[in-house]
Order: sequence, then C-alpha cells, then structure tokens
Amino acid sequence: MLSEASGYVPEYSAQAHSGSQELAVHGLSSDEVAKLTAAGKVNAQNNKSSRTLWSIMRAHLFTVFNLVLGLCGLVVILYQRWADLLFLFAVVANVIIGFVQEYKAKLELDRISLLDRSPITAVRDGAMIEVPMESLVEGDVVVLKRGDQVPADAAVLTSDSLELDESLLTGENDPIPKRPGDMVLSASSVLGGTGRVLLSAVGSESRASKISDEARQFSRIQSELRDALDRVVRWITFGLAIIIPIVLWGQVRAAGGLEVVNRDGLWENVAIAVVSSVASMIPQGLALMTTLAFAAAAVALGRKHNILVQEQPAVEVLARVDTVCFDKTGTLTEGGVIFDSVRPLTTPAEAKAPDENQAWRASLPQGWDQALAWFGHDENANPTAAALTGGFEQAPTEQVSGIVPFSSALRFSAIEFKSSGAWLLGAPEALLNQGTEERERARELASLGLRTMVLAHASAVVRNDDGDPVQHIPTDHTPVLFVIFRENVRSDAPEIVDYFNRQGVTLKVFSGDNPYTVQAAAKTAGMDISAGAIDASTLPEDGPELAEAAATHNIFGRVSPEQKKNMVISLKEQGHVVAMTGDGINDALALKHANLGIAMGNAAPATKAVSRLVLLDGKFSSLPAALEQGRQVIANIEMVANLFLTKTGFAILLGVVFGLMGLIFPFLPRQYSTADFLIVGASSFALALLPNSRRYVPGFLRRVLNYTIPNSIIVVAMLVLVNLAALFIFRPEGDIRQVQTASFITLVIMGLWNLAAVARPLNTARMLLFGALLSIFFAALLVPLLVKYHQFEMPSTELLMLSIGAGVLGAVLIEVNAHRSRRWQKRSYPELEVASLSFFPSTTK
Repeated sequence: MLSEASGYVPEYSAQAHSGSQELAVHGLSSDEVAKLTAAGKVNAQNNKSSRTLWSIMRAHLFTVFNLVLGLCGLVVILYQRWADLLFLFAVVANVIIGFVQEYKAKLELDRISLLDRSPITAVRDGAMIEVPMESLVEGDVVVLKRGDQVPADAAVLTSDSLELDESLLTGENDPIPKRPGDMVLSASSVLGGTGRVLLSAVGSESRASKISDEARQFSRIQSELRDALDRVVRWITFGLAIIIPIVLWGQVRAAGGLEVVNRDGLWENVAIAVVSSVASMIPQGLALMTTLAFAAAAVALGRKHNILVQEQPAVEVLARVDTVCFDKTGTLTEGGVIFDSVRPLTTPAEAKAPDENQAWRASLPQGWDQALAWFGHDENANPTAAALTGGFEQAPTEQVSGIVPFSSALRFSAIEFKSSGAWLLGAPEALLNQGTEERERARELASLGLRTMVLAHASAVVRNDDGDPVQHIPTDHTPVLFVIFRENVRSDAPEIVDYFNRQGVTLKVFSGDNPYTVQAAAKTAGMDISAGAIDASTLPEDGPELAEAAATHNIFGRVSPEQKKNMVISLKEQGHVVAMTGDGINDALALKHANLGIAMGNAAPATKAVSRLVLLDGKFSSLPAALEQGRQVIANIEMVANLFLTKTGFAILLGVVFGLMGLIFPFLPRQYSTADFLIVGASSFALALLPNSRRYVPGFLRRVLNYTIPNSIIVVAMLVLVNLAALFIFRPEGDIRQVQTASFITLVIMGLWNLAAVARPLNTARMLLFGALLSIFFAALLVPLLVKYHQFEMPSTELLMLSIGAGVLGAVLIEVNAHRSRRWQKRSYPELEVASLSFFPSTTK
C-alpha cells in the first residue's frame, strides 16, 4: 500500500511487489487519494494550444507594413480624401484572411486529445467505483475490460487473458498480450480479457499527453512564396526609415519650400503626395494575390479531389517536396490482411502459390477445408482468421463437438468435428517443432512479407476431467499445410509510386510493422527495394546512426513514433523538403515536424489536426492532383510577382528619385490605384488562376528580381523624362493635372506591355483580358465622370505625344529586358521550363 509519509507511489514492479494482489483488491484509500490530489498528481489533461486569440490578432494586425499603411490611411481620413483610401482594401483583406485561417488552426489544435473522457472503473477502499478520468491519481488501481481505453501509463497487476491494441501509439496492428509486471501505455485499447493496472504516470507525464502536448504546439508551414515575400517586406521595412524622409523633403521642396507650404497651407497636397508615394511602395497586393491563389487552390482540391487544405500554403509546399515518407497501413495498404492461398508444407517459399486443382490437395485429411471455413466464419474470429472467408465463402456443414477459443499466450485456436477430428490453426512457432524444415520454410515465407499460419490435425482436442475443451495443444497433432495471408495493397498504390518516381521524388516507408511485411508491400506497389528493409528496433532513437539510415535506405519496419519524427527532422536538416503521410497517432509527431503533413481520411482526430492536408476519401492517388495544383500556384505567383515587384521597385525608385530631384510626385493616390489595377491588379488575379504545370525549381525570388529590377529602372527613367520635359520644355498652363495625366498614360503603356511580356503566349482569354484593360484605360481618360473622379486634364498635343512616345520607348526596353532575363534563366536554371516570348501559342506538335 501507499506510504503516507512518502506522499508518492513508488515505481511498481509486479515481480518485486509482494503485496500486488492485496493492492489489486483494495486499491487506494480515500485519504491517500486526497493527499495525491492535493499534491497535483492527478490525471488532468492540458487542452490549451500554444497561441491565444490575442496573440493571433496581434501577429496579423501589428506589422510594420500595416503600421505604415495605417498611418497613411489616417492622413487621408484626416483630410477627408475618401476616394484615395482604396489602397487599404488589400490591408484589411490580408488581416481578415490571415486571422481567420490561423484561428481555425488554433481551434483544431485545441481539440487534440488521444484520450477518451468516459468515466473509468477504479478500485478505492476495496470497492469498484466509477471515477472521471481527470480525477484519477497516480497509484490508482484501474479495472480494464474489453472496449476500455487505458487512461494513463500503468503497470499490470493482474491479467486474465488481457490483450491490448497499442497501434494508436506504436503503429503495430497485432494484439499485445499483457501479463503481471508488463507496462501499458495510455490511449491503448483493450481488445479482450480483463485486468487490473496500477497507474504510474498520469496527466502530462503520460505518453499520450506528451504526444498531444507536442502535437498541439502551433507552427507555421514553411512556404517559399511567403518567405520570399517576407524577405522583400524586411528589405522595404529597413528602407522606409530613409525613404519616407526623402519623399517628404522632396515634396516640400517641390511645393516651394517649408516656408511656402506653411504660408499657403499646402500641407494637404504634400501629405497626399507622400501617402501616394509610400503606399505604392508596399506590395500588399502581392500578399493578397498569393492568399487568394492559395484559397482558390484549396477550394479546387476540396471540390474535385476530396482534399481538405488546413493551411493554405500547403499546396505550394507539396509542389516543392522531394521526399515523401509514409506509413504502410492506410497508404500502401488498406489495413488488415486478405487470404492468399494454402500451400503444402514442402513447397519452397519462393515458389508460386499452387493451383487449387493440383493433386496434392487430395492427399490432405478430409475436412481441412471445412475447418478453415469454420475459422473464417466464427463470430469471434480475429481479423486474420476472418479473412479466410475470402477463400472459403460457404459456412461449414460439419457438426461441431468442441471449440478451443484463440489463446494469445499459446497462439492457436481449435475446432473439433464429429466426423473428421480436431483442427488447430495457429502460429508456426506454436504448431511446428523447432529446427524442422517446415519451421524454416515458415520463416522464409515471413521474410517475403507473407503472414503465415499453420493448419494442423489431431484426433481430438484436449479435455479436462469434466470433458470440456481446454487450451492445450494435442500431443498427436500433425501439421497439414500453410495458410498464407498477405497485405491488401491499395489498387492505386502502384500508380502513385510510378508517378512520384517519374517526378524524381524519393519515397520512404516508415512502418511499425514487421520489416519483411513492409518490404513485400513496397515491392508489390512498385517501390525500389534493392537496399532492403531495416529493422528500426536495432537503431537508436536519435543521432548520427539513425540519420545515416534515413538518408541511405527507404524501407523501415518496427519504427517508433520518436524515430519517425527524428528521421523526418534529419532529412530536413540534410536539405530535403519532406512530406509525411499517415493515419495513426504514431505518425502525428512526424507529420508535425515534416515540411508538409498529410493525413488520410480515416486518420485519428489528433493526426488530422496536426496535418496540413487531409485526403478525405483516403485515396493516395489524390496526391498528384495536389502536386499539380501546387505547381500551378508557384508558377503563376512567380508570373504575377514579376508584375507586383516591378511596381514595387519603380514605386520606391520613383519616391527616392523625385524626392532627391525636388519633383512633385506625379500621381494622386486614386490615379495610382487605377494604374495599379490596370497593370497589376485585375490581370494578376486572372493569371494566378490559369492552368500551369511547370515543374518547381528553387530560386523564385532571385529569378523575379533579375527581371523586375531593370524594369523598375526603365519605368522610372521614362517618368522622369516626361516630368522633366513638362517642367522645363513644355511648361503646361494650369496646375499639375496635365503632368499627372501624361505620367498616367506613360506608366499604363509600359505596364500593359510588361503584362504582355509576362503573360505570353497570348491565348484567346488573355487577349480578351487585354482588350478589357485597354477599354478601361481609355474610359478613365475620356468618360467625363471618370475624368472628374481621377482629376485628369488632357495634356497639350506635344506633351501627349511625348508621354505616348516615352511609354512606347519604355515598352521596347522592357521587351529587350524580357529576352535578356529569359536567356539568363536558361543558363542559370537549365532544368527550368522557361516560358516562350512568342506572342501566340505554337501550333506545331
């Protein structure tokens, strides 16, 4: 019993504990329970995730860009220039979408629990009582029966054929017999028998709680698109501290100096010009477009392929994956086994299964087929025996005179027929003598990944003095044949393996099952098994040896959850982009640490919660569709990034150059918003949703900057040309509106040509898009209502011709830069499919 002075339960070993039977009968006293509860040794579960609602809101609301744009918006509101607030739309949309997405992820993480909350039967003060799971304490004696879940880590005190299913934690599908002194893990389920266990690790100290706590921790998926955008954000953030004062100083100078601005009350014009310049520098539209592209991909995968995207960048990450790790069960195989064949004991393991009509069956004792039919149709048959119905569909007709239920300790069951005697079905180790040729053949069959049982014949089952059958193997039993079962490999597995092989993606199997069984399933699915399977139980939980094995081998059996996680981490450290698929809790931590976790549709709730993609119909063959969708997102976002970052680049240069030269910023915010819509906004949304299967190649940001930086310089040079000519040559009468209109024309001409260069070849849909954009462009310049809204004033003929000429010259230079950039991409990224600059699609095959 518990020592009151100690205040804790000593580590239990049934072999050493002389009072184990007394403890099993009496349990803890009420006083002991009260003391342990006061000491905090209760089975309470931590159900909080690592993020609060406020932390999520703060992360999305209080960014440097939101602060800058928010201040810009405040300035516009103070001057009541409501028409110039359009630039805030992308900010609001980004905040809302990002917050909703991560709040949903938080709710999923909060739901993670491996443990059932049903009341537990415990022994206290010598009586069995129902106790809420959270009220159990360390040292409680818990009564387990079929269907129960173990509420905490414990040691077995008594066992009456107690069998547990530990697959939720270990991946092993076989029932595990438990004897006094054995340890049992929380979240295991009782398959059969009864027993009493002593709780040794409760609450956050139990195995299930530790897995839940680690799985519940929030982590953002690593997205190259998002990372590249964040990098641009950081660069611009550092630059804004210098750029904003330059822009402000330049606009004050352009207005005539600080004295003139103060005297004539020109601060509104200066402030709006600064807002227009600064707001145009921030690529909030690219962030929004990336989010919308992710969202559209998620909707398409859900509707067409039954794939749930739990974090939107997941579709992009799958396109970058070069290593896919998966558990065998639920991915390569359906789970469970199917009947394969019966074979003579003398057949070599490598031989093909004998034909059903071969004469060897005639030499078998009469009734063998009736026996196998009975084992398959028995209502208490375990999953392996039940698979016999696949080969023996008709129930037996022979009259039964005795039954010996399956014994996990002796690993056999038996049936006695009145006419043909007793039949035993069991493991080779139970029914074949050690050292015999038959025993060696059974081992060879197992090495091929086949689950092998033996059917033996005897005159009768063993009976006790009362004539009842007992669980003893008859001494006169004679092995008759091998009964072979095999894994049920999914019909779509070979197709998906072949697809990933063609895409250059390495496949690795991390399974808790027998390595030979795993290897056989992998071979059937078409995987390369030349390196052989590794028994991970011979490897350490972590360290260089495990990392080397993960790098050099592809098939692993007997893998613990900790090893799965550490092998995934080591592969990532070796530079691989790793996806992990699975369905059990034993996969959860590996899914959590992979670049991309993918859960099958029948996965445990905790496993689904930590994954980024869920294959709702459980079809492994859905992955290619997700990969193609990810490629579309990456390729199209790279295409539209060429538009957005050209705009960001020239906006920064424009602000700096015009500030240093003391030129008035050539656009009102509303004018710039319309130009932005024409050359970037509307077109980018259409382009981001186009089909595109270009294979992913690293270097997204480098390629984009190589194209956009020269373009930005070209655009600024042409705008400076127009503004200097207007200031010193044409000197238009009236206010700045003519110069702003001329600048608008020049910018849109260059922007539309840049769009044409990025979007080639031009198919019908893209040409219709260009037609629509040109219509809007002319409408903005000619429709009176739109002219008034934009505060346009048509420039003089000379200035108009100059603005058009500068736009055309800029377009020519952009075309030259496009050809230069394509040639550079082909040299620097030979594996990249570089888009053609032909105006129209090729008609040649």
